[in-house]
Amino acid sequence: MVNAANPAGVWAPFGAFSMVVVQGDGQIVHLKGQVSLDQQGQIVGHNDMRAQVRKSLENIRDVLATMGGQMTDVLSLVHYATDVDEFMRASDIRKEFFAAPYPVTTTVQVERLYRPELMIEITAIAEIPRSRFRSPQPRD
Repeated sequence: MVNAANPAGVWAPFGAFSMVVVQGDGQIVHLKGQVSLDQQGQIVGHNDMRAQVRKSLENIRDVLATMGGQMTDVLSLVHYATDVDEFMRASDIRKEFFAAPYPVTTTVQVERLYRPELMIEITAIAEIPRSRFRSPQPRD
């Protein structure tokens, strides 16, 4: 059974998607692609790939934390970047969030994201140990 949720503490989805999908009995967690939005849905880091990478990874960290997860639980990432060269220059920021063994990653250059000011979207799959896992609490 797959359960979907939009947890409190992060920006609210505005379309036909969930912020997080939990597969099975709660260990495998699929996160919606995260972009550089704050809790009010405002873009952080206009025209600044480094700031947008940082905020997108912070959003992944914050969504995982609502379920007892940590960045060390991330197994896989997919990066959708509007400029791969700019994204690669921000690779040091990833090391602030991840340590070896690093998650598997795929990076794809796209023409644009759903809002033209956005430069990066990052999806993640994580496995949260049952001993830490908490079901996501819905937004009020």
